[in-house]
Amino acid sequence: MEQIDEKMVLEEAVTTERFDLKSADWEQLSAYMNTLGEKAFRAKQIYEWMHVKHVSSIDEMTNLSKQLREKLKQTCTFTVLKQLDVQISKQDGTRKYLFGLSDGNVIESVLMRYKHGNSVCISSQAGCRMGCRFCASTLDGLARSLTPAEMLEQIYRIGCDIGERISNVVVMGSGEPLDNYENLLVFIRMLTDVHGLNISQRNLTVSTCGLVPRMRQLADLQLQITLALSLHASSQEKRLTLMPIANKYELSEVMDACDYYFEKTGRRMTFEYSLVGGVNDTDEDVEGLCRLLKGKNCHINLIPVNPIKERDYVQSERDTVEAFRRKLEQQGINATVRREMGRDIDGACGQLRKRHMDAMDTETT
Repeated sequence: MEQIDEKMVLEEAVTTERFDLKSADWEQLSAYMNTLGEKAFRAKQIYEWMHVKHVSSIDEMTNLSKQLREKLKQTCTFTVLKQLDVQISKQDGTRKYLFGLSDGNVIESVLMRYKHGNSVCISSQAGCRMGCRFCASTLDGLARSLTPAEMLEQIYRIGCDIGERISNVVVMGSGEPLDNYENLLVFIRMLTDVHGLNISQRNLTVSTCGLVPRMRQLADLQLQITLALSLHASSQEKRLTLMPIANKYELSEVMDACDYYFEKTGRRMTFEYSLVGGVNDTDEDVEGLCRLLKGKNCHINLIPVNPIKERDYVQSERDTVEAFRRKLEQQGINATVRREMGRDIDGACGQLRKRHMDAMDTETT
């Protein structure tokens, strides 16, 4: 039998696309160990180092041989996010993180502390191409989608920073999660894996602005995650003025997809509704919303919009917000006003990232 030159194999691997070690699920990692001629238990060791102990380098995997560690360093990508900034709210302890990616892109994540546990809101893309008028995430467009490892790493780095367990995850930061569908599914599988963080699917919320085909595909998987639709308007006409995605999918199509998700999963839909002063907070708006959601098993989050300097939208008056909520509940629609967390630390999606990118542009000009 011809003897394999291991050095040559490693050199060839370096010239081809590297194996994304932290984006590999349990089965993929086991298969990769097999291609390296390693025993199956090595996959268990490596997976635990990455997804339970959250080490920041391959060299920290001390129960692996030096030879195997060198082999991994030469053939694999090992994703670790670099913390560039963290803002801590003096009002409620909310933490907003700015992380650097290996290619120079930046993303942001938010830690929110609740009585029921620590919740992390993560980004699924660097930037966004959906163009929602009131959102800072989309102002510079989409740079690229994130890998499963880059999505997981936001949770791992925050958990390591605070030294506490993360119990709830919301994919509602920068980006449209369903625009990064395949990577999102791998992320969900790994986040809820018993070999990793083992977070319950019921403690995971995924947001979408309404990519109808992907919503239906997700429904067919019958996962137990919460799907949150960014609604923001009760009519197709008004939604068109706020959300460009409405040009592609009619509101009626989106609502049918929401009904389909509930039918296939039994999971109550959540609707996100950003209240913009004088734009979508009128009596006509709340009446339209009541007609749209009447009889549905759902919950609606009313969100006083976070003003951004690039838009002239303003927040609804407090009395208007409360009256809006009360009218919904009078019609039997479960509604809450989301706590305004992190307002003093660029709390809205994309604000910290946008400020960092603007500063970088200023430095280079």
